[in-house]
Amino acid sequence: MNIENWKADHYGCKGLRMQDLEELERLKHSFLGIDNQALIKTFGRPDRVELVDKSQTFFFYFLEPSNACEGVEIEKEPLRVLFRLNAISKVSEVTITTQNP
Repeated sequence: MNIENWKADHYGCKGLRMQDLEELERLKHSFLGIDNQALIKTFGRPDRVELVDKSQTFFFYFLEPSNACEGVEIEKEPLRVLFRLNAISKVSEVTITTQNP
C-alpha cells in the first residue's frame, strides 16, 4: 500500500486510495486489535469519526470521492473503509462498504 498517497487523499477526492483497494482487502484483518493511535499513525486522521455509544467508535476513510470533495457530484454513497473500535479503542472490525454503520 502506498501510505503517502493514502494520507494525501483526504475524503478520497483524488482517487488515490482506490488504487490500494485489492491490497486493503487482503490486509484488513491484520489491523484487528491495533489501537486508535496506531491506526492514525498508519492512515492519518480519519475522514470522519462517529461515536455510536460509549463503547463503540467508527473511523471512516473514504476510498471514493465523498460529498466533502469540491466540484464532485455524489450519485451514490461512496465506498469507504470502516474501522470499528471498541471501548478500549482497539480495532474490533474492518469493513469495506458503501453503507453507514
